Amino acid sequence: MGKQLHFNAFVMNTTSHIHHGQWRRPDAGQTEFNDVNTWINLAKILEEAKFDAMFFADVSGLYGDPEADYEVYAHEGLQIPSNDPTVLLAALAVHTKHIGLATTSNVVQNHPYNFARHISTLDHISGGRIAWNIVTGINENASRNYGLPALTDHTERYAWADEYVDVTYKLWEGSWDEGAVLKDKAAGQYSDPSKIHKIYHESARYRVEGPHLPSPSPQRTPVLFQAGSSTSGRDFAARNAEATFIVAPSAAVARELIADTRRRAVEQGRKAEDLKFFQGLSFVIGDTEEEAQEKAKYYDQFVSVDGYLAHMAILDRSGRVYPPETKIKDIDTNTSKGFLEWISHHITDREPVLADLARLQAENTRLVGTPEQIADQLEIWQAAGVDGINVINWVIPGSFQEFADKVLPVLRERGLAQREYTPGSLRHKLFGEGDRLNERHPAARYRGAFSNGPSSWEEAAALLKPVIAGAGG
Repeated sequence: MGKQLHFNAFVMNTTSHIHHGQWRRPDAGQTEFNDVNTWINLAKILEEAKFDAMFFADVSGLYGDPEADYEVYAHEGLQIPSNDPTVLLAALAVHTKHIGLATTSNVVQNHPYNFARHISTLDHISGGRIAWNIVTGINENASRNYGLPALTDHTERYAWADEYVDVTYKLWEGSWDEGAVLKDKAAGQYSDPSKIHKIYHESARYRVEGPHLPSPSPQRTPVLFQAGSSTSGRDFAARNAEATFIVAPSAAVARELIADTRRRAVEQGRKAEDLKFFQGLSFVIGDTEEEAQEKAKYYDQFVSVDGYLAHMAILDRSGRVYPPETKIKDIDTNTSKGFLEWISHHITDREPVLADLARLQAENTRLVGTPEQIADQLEIWQAAGVDGINVINWVIPGSFQEFADKVLPVLRERGLAQREYTPGSLRHKLFGEGDRLNERHPAARYRGAFSNGPSSWEEAAALLKPVIAGAGG
């Protein structure tokens, strides 16, 4: 019997998320993403199947060159229109009891004080089941939507994220001491003001006085996800993340990425097991191998070449999708060069064209087979260090229902999937060590850091200087 894997449903509050063109299938319900019942129904299916969490992706702008035409995105329903997942989580929280609810929020799109309040409110509503996928953004249009002249440099975006999370950590972990809430009706005292503190945060981008308005939620700080695999992204994950979403092209590549990030976490004074890694995979499931292969052919009929190429931002200078028969060598682009190099390595017996790239992207990290064959493959991923799977759907809710009905029973027989939920918060369900961040996480340094009651910005700076220095920065 192996160690259990965790399973998240990877979704987005839009029509075309990852597998573009599949929304045209007769059984695709994601076209009704505006209907809250689409998501409530899916949440109930997932909770019945004992999925660990619903993981919502999000963007706050268009892909591609912001000066170019965006017709292809609107035509394909490619993450436009899309809705804010953070708002949706409130509805899902009151229709579920156990499943975790993860939202994605870019550090550009919301002031950290307001965002921290949103998350604390959701964590209260859900009874401690909220996670935050911390992203720095990749879209120039999103940056412009929030008043920036351009997309901030990659390394600088992670420095920005460090500032951002520092504000939220102070609010969630330090602004309220344990025992601050009294609810003493006889004495007429709701809270103890001596245990509620202003944080007096000041950094290059933020000046936040506090205090945090919500009282401590069950987790205080939400479970922290992160999805960057660059050097800067791995360093950020090593410092801050509890769970990291990866889309490695193979188990061997995943093993290297996971080992490197865990090593970086240890260098930050954390334990290697303080981080869990979730690999993104999609599944084509058949009762026989032949049936699975036939289903894969059926799915391929709906592949939108334009959709995949637009998502990868492989467009001409006017924002138009190149014709699918365009040779890779003839592509003129300053973006997505890695994708073009990737396809050239995969197809060597002829000159590859863009349609090849779209097809390979549709098949990338796709497992096709019987439930038993898929379980065998998942064991290989687990042996590479993967702790869980972000299940990428073709259609909603069918892809998840099929996985629940056919694959999860086989995994449970092998001891690879949970049969029941562990009581408690999402963090406790994932790590089994209680509701709160462990003491090795950098946010823990703010517990009690404000208890001496600084009454000014100057006092706060003097008080926190030795705390931060002792934590290594």
